[in-house]
Amino acid sequence: MKAFADLFEALDQTNKTQEKINLLAEYLSHASDEDRLWIIALFTGRKPSRIANTTQLRNWAARAAGLPQWLVEATWHTVGDLGETLAGIIPEPEVPTHQPNSLATTIQQVFHIQSLDSEEAKEAAVITLWKQLSKTERFLFNKLSAGSLRIGVSQGLLIKAISKAFQLEENIIAHRLMGNWDPRTTTFQQLILQPQATDHLSKPYPFFLAYALEDSSQIQQNPSAWLAEHKWDGIRAQLIVRNGQLYVWTRGEELVTDRYPEFHSLVSQLPSGTVIDGEILAWQNNKPLSFQFLQKRMGRKTLSKKLLQEIPVILMAYDLLEHQGMDIRNEPLVKRKKLLEELVHQCNANTLKLSELYFADSWESLLQERQRSAEKGSEGLMLKHRDSVYGTGRRKGGWWKWKVDPFTIDAVMIYAQSGHGRRAGLYTDYTFAVWDEQRKLVPIAKAYSGLKDEEILQLDRWIKQHTIEKFGPVRSVEAVQVFELAFEGIQPSTRHKSGVALRFPRIARWRTDKKAEEANTLADLKTLISIV
Repeated sequence: MKAFADLFEALDQTNKTQEKINLLAEYLSHASDEDRLWIIALFTGRKPSRIANTTQLRNWAARAAGLPQWLVEATWHTVGDLGETLAGIIPEPEVPTHQPNSLATTIQQVFHIQSLDSEEAKEAAVITLWKQLSKTERFLFNKLSAGSLRIGVSQGLLIKAISKAFQLEENIIAHRLMGNWDPRTTTFQQLILQPQATDHLSKPYPFFLAYALEDSSQIQQNPSAWLAEHKWDGIRAQLIVRNGQLYVWTRGEELVTDRYPEFHSLVSQLPSGTVIDGEILAWQNNKPLSFQFLQKRMGRKTLSKKLLQEIPVILMAYDLLEHQGMDIRNEPLVKRKKLLEELVHQCNANTLKLSELYFADSWESLLQERQRSAEKGSEGLMLKHRDSVYGTGRRKGGWWKWKVDPFTIDAVMIYAQSGHGRRAGLYTDYTFAVWDEQRKLVPIAKAYSGLKDEEILQLDRWIKQHTIEKFGPVRSVEAVQVFELAFEGIQPSTRHKSGVALRFPRIARWRTDKKAEEANTLADLKTLISIV
């Protein structure tokens, strides 16, 4: 457990991707097989269910520390994180009387406590364990106890670490981590190291990514040398059909075949040895739905028949990477597009659509098509050289993404909440509002990115000096600070008091030059809905 706590602290202190990979790989190289398995389980969302609710944990900690409940409550609101609060108030044992616990042993104790019949027995067991753990270990145990353990490591990053530690191909690891495996009924050897017959059948190709095009001067060639197509707002994916099996991989190296049953029939409609690069889109009435609809499907553990009917999906086909079992990525784009067009037409499936190409002899005509993006429901244009190969990673030259400018509005900050991890103790999460018809501020978005470190520190000091009320970790503040928010789209929403939901809101700049009365109105926002 100490090694896991050390790993957590090290991961929490860096935001560098390669450093996180190295830390994880080092841990995996030296941990026991049992701890390796549970690290993988925790980092892929397979954490134990909670032992107790937050009220029970607060009461138990108060009794264990000999503190009044009101003081524990006040401390929690000041710290902003319950797991960290409880870890800090439990007294350290004067003399350690236990053998160090492994991660696997601690999790087995979590399962044991879950099985106890009475709350009194659970409380006694939790307090005993609290007194055996260091502060960081207690913090992690508290997170496990409440079912709220979250670590800033994606599954893709974990896969890279496993690959580095055990010299395995990343796509093979991703394939082995798919499905509903249970760390209590398998072993690390069976899950990761034992070869599987389908490892290479499902293997995708590395995704080719485009650089952002700021203006046409970045491309020296004649516009007629480029193919243009709309950049759709969905989930980039590769659809693979090999040996009578179908696989769907996302760009995030997640195997999601079971999440999209609409594609299952393509296994009999596409020839074996086919790999298509495209975009998964929520699609209805021959046009894309907002990404928010796709998110409703992404967040569900089970897909009901009703949900599948309400939010059907398609694959918008961009490119053909494998044809009749042959890797054709080094063929010119125009040739790959021609083969893809023939394949999609022969397949004639409602769930597979061909991305429409646009040919232009001037940048003005391309700009006109880009300006139709909102009407089409896209994010802008993709420009691809007619002779480009399908490369790997992000490379300049062959492909460019020419996105439309984001929407922006000026909004007033009305609430602030403290951050977590490196930002614990600082107010870094903000709620913004605009004026309604009665000139009252109505919340429209939360945002926590876009400010520089020095701006965060400056704003944190201001928030603490201009707080009106406290609601646990949240403070309401004087409604005087104006910020320009940027966002990718806007949709009507019945879930929000304002009646609108913004797509990817973030802070563009702190408008110290504006007064709160000059911020935008809700009517301003709603006029944008017809544009999107």
